[in-house]
Amino acid sequence: MASSHSSSPVPQGSSSDVFFKKEVDPTKHIRPVQSLPDVCPKEPTGDSNSICVAPSLVTDQHRWTIYHSKVNLPAALNDPRLAKRESDFFTKTWGLDFVDTEVIPSFYLPQISKEHFTIYQQEISQREKIHERCKNICPPKDTFDRTLLHTHDKSRTDLEQVPKIFMKPDFALDDSLTFNSVLPWSHFNTAGGKGNRDAASSKLLQEKLSHYLDIVEVNIAHQISLRSEAFFHAMTSQHELQDYLKKTSQAVKMLRDKIAQIDKVMCEGSLHILRLALTRNNCVKVYNKLKLMATVHQTQPTVQVLLSTSEFVGALDLIATTQEVLQQELQGIHSFRHLGSQLCELEKLIDKMMVAEFSTYSHSDLNRPLEDDCQILEEERLVSLVFGLLKQRKLNFLEIYSEEMIITAKNIIKQCVINKVSQIEELDTDAVMKLADQMRMLNFPQWFDLLTNIFSKFIVFLQRVKATLNVIHSVVLSVLDKNQRTRELEISQQKNAAKDNSLDTEVAYLIHDGIFISDAFSESELTPIAVDTASQRNASPNSEPCSSDSVSEPECTTDSSSSKEQIPSSATPGGVDIMVNEDMKLTDLELGKLANNTQELLYSASDICHDRAVKFLMSRAKDGFLEKLNSTEFITLSRLMETFIFDTEQICGRKSMSLLGALQSQASKFVNRFHEERKTKLSLLLDNERWKQADVPAEFQDLVDSLSDGKIALPEKKSGATEERKPAEVLIVEGQQYAVVGTVLLLIRIILEYCQCVDNIPSVTTDMLTRLSDLLKYFNSRSCQLVLGAGALQVVGLKTITTKNLALSSRCLQLIVHYIPVIRAHFEARLQPKQYSMLRHFDHITKDYHDHIAEISAKLVAIMDNLFDKLLSKYEVKAPVPSACFRNICKQMAKMHEAMIDLLPEEQIQMLFLRINASYKLHLKKQLSHLNVINDGGPQNGLVTADVAFYTGNLQALKGLKDLDLNMAEIWEQKR
Repeated sequence: MASSHSSSPVPQGSSSDVFFKKEVDPTKHIRPVQSLPDVCPKEPTGDSNSICVAPSLVTDQHRWTIYHSKVNLPAALNDPRLAKRESDFFTKTWGLDFVDTEVIPSFYLPQISKEHFTIYQQEISQREKIHERCKNICPPKDTFDRTLLHTHDKSRTDLEQVPKIFMKPDFALDDSLTFNSVLPWSHFNTAGGKGNRDAASSKLLQEKLSHYLDIVEVNIAHQISLRSEAFFHAMTSQHELQDYLKKTSQAVKMLRDKIAQIDKVMCEGSLHILRLALTRNNCVKVYNKLKLMATVHQTQPTVQVLLSTSEFVGALDLIATTQEVLQQELQGIHSFRHLGSQLCELEKLIDKMMVAEFSTYSHSDLNRPLEDDCQILEEERLVSLVFGLLKQRKLNFLEIYSEEMIITAKNIIKQCVINKVSQIEELDTDAVMKLADQMRMLNFPQWFDLLTNIFSKFIVFLQRVKATLNVIHSVVLSVLDKNQRTRELEISQQKNAAKDNSLDTEVAYLIHDGIFISDAFSESELTPIAVDTASQRNASPNSEPCSSDSVSEPECTTDSSSSKEQIPSSATPGGVDIMVNEDMKLTDLELGKLANNTQELLYSASDICHDRAVKFLMSRAKDGFLEKLNSTEFITLSRLMETFIFDTEQICGRKSMSLLGALQSQASKFVNRFHEERKTKLSLLLDNERWKQADVPAEFQDLVDSLSDGKIALPEKKSGATEERKPAEVLIVEGQQYAVVGTVLLLIRIILEYCQCVDNIPSVTTDMLTRLSDLLKYFNSRSCQLVLGAGALQVVGLKTITTKNLALSSRCLQLIVHYIPVIRAHFEARLQPKQYSMLRHFDHITKDYHDHIAEISAKLVAIMDNLFDKLLSKYEVKAPVPSACFRNICKQMAKMHEAMIDLLPEEQIQMLFLRINASYKLHLKKQLSHLNVINDGGPQNGLVTADVAFYTGNLQALKGLKDLDLNMAEIWEQKR
């Protein structure tokens, strides 16, 4: 409620108030300046420091003010603050028993007289006067607070009698619930015998509501009375404000009269002179406008003349300049109202003519004879066309050039095929009508010459395309460079304009009736300023057009060279100077994108050539022609294609993948056929191999010697030298002798063919590695089947697999294992680092070969183990010495040694016979244990010792086994 608000009608003086900081001379009766109080000030509160606090419209907009009062004037004039006051404060507070006694003065306190307060009274006298003056307006604070507190408590008690529903902010009798709560319908029900009682209830309700109304009106009247003094103070302030406004109005009238007199005496004559100077300048402007109109009138005939000579850029510059003049200098001229639209239509016509002209140029440039040495056809014409297309934002001209490139590439292949077919007399062109069928009738040398010719034509074609696109790219970069320079020039001009800003503002200030001081200057004084303004406008395409009131140049022309600034010329790769004007509508982003598209178009030209070459290649491969090529022919074809791919990459800067993919596809087919042929050949050799030691021709020895030098390549045949040299019995590899079969010699040559194929066709390295791994695995598994598995008995017709066959097979495997690291290193040098994981195939193959060799050694030991088991099981300890059993054992041991001594190296023979001896000792020990013969020095022990000594002597007498440690003491069981 409003009673909770605190405010004061006028500010009261205090020591901290800003109104009373400066002392006033008491002799001078000056009325202090006071601020006007708010119409509805806040009520006073107990805070002494906030007696004068103006209300806030933001915070008090929902609070109660005097404008919410809806009572009559007499009620507002009543003062409800008058209350009954207590006569004695002490009796009221401390009760009736309070007795007023005399206080004995203290001996420790000094006697204070009136003189002690003299200085204070002098200092405070002025403030007291101000306080008394304010006191007449505001009542004493403590009395006001007590009255207000008493009245506030009484008002709050009265308002508590009013139901809360009337105090709700959304109280509205339109709501049925609210209406039923305020006026229950039961009080108005007159039916039945309860009419008198209901009437009494209704009357009681009416009195109750009237009582509520009286309470509210009394509180409203109380709130208004609190602010009655503010009304009177506001009225007093209003009269003072009116007096101030009256005095101000008189002062303003006097000032205007003085200004009018000054204007009449000092300004009218000078302004007349300025008006005459302005009239003269306007006449000069009209004359210049007429001259400019006469020049613009000649625009269309001039454009027609330029178009007749294909000067598209000049015509576009003239149209652009004329359009600019029409918009800036001749805007609103009635006679030229249709000229702008006519120039727009003419500009659209020039656009179509330029596109058609560029299409014609592209056709002429790409379809001229390829034998012509000129790289660029009419470079000046090309530069002019590109500038015109860029000026008009016709950026699709590269698509036109791309379509023309596709057509030209097709025509190159077609013309080359026609020329080649016409040169061959053996072909019956009447019987075979289709050109593709005629081309398929060519043999490999003829078709290879045709492909070489096509590739050479494509190289010349790409060089021409690159030269043309370089010119276009240079033009685009020149325009981009001009944009950047223009931007830098604008920044520098803005800085210069900021420096000259003070001079411009002094010249252009408006002083009277819309007349500028600059219009009053003479023409000679304005010429430098006008020239500088015109140069700035021409230098910056974004500058504002000059107004019709400013002084224009003495003479205007529509020539692009006079109205647009040009930068120093740059040169294209062909030596043509490029003059770039500023009237380009392209942004840096568009120009950068266009430059990238130019480079992409060069890449596209390379892709087009490769795609057409692939189609030509596939058309010849339909009948399996490429798959039937031998290794030499395919390698020649592969090298030609790789050379073409490399040349196009050097020209265009990027490798095209279509022809490379086709080459890889054909190479994959070639590798499959290459592998199948050699695998079939190896299979036939193994099926016919009798596993006997073969003589080594000299050419195979040379082949092995070249491998020892680190070169994996098939040596050239030397006819004279090979006829004189006889075949050797063994193959010498790095000082070691290898007795081999003929199949292994051919297998080494086949392996070298795989390696040489990788050198000739690097793209098939991984495929060749996989196929070679398969070939080595096949040899290992097939030789195992034929020798260890005794498959050669049925395939070749051998009677038995001898120890010599086994030893020879082991030695052949050892030779292949010797060359696997060399082959691995050869492939590793030609693989990418990410492909090194494929080298694990060689590790697996090496392991398989070692396992096979170990199985052969185990087989040889097993043969002798079976022999020992058979002979020693019948051994009896009796005379004669040596026994027949030991003589047979020594005989078989000698035969095995004789079979292997020329095949295996001495170290392997020693290791093998140590294992055989271990098997012999095991069987002998078993038999002696069975016969209960012990090492007791008896007769039987002596016989066994003599037989063992015979066995030992014979075994150590064999070649290479003299120092063999047989350790025959192990045949006796240890004594327990």
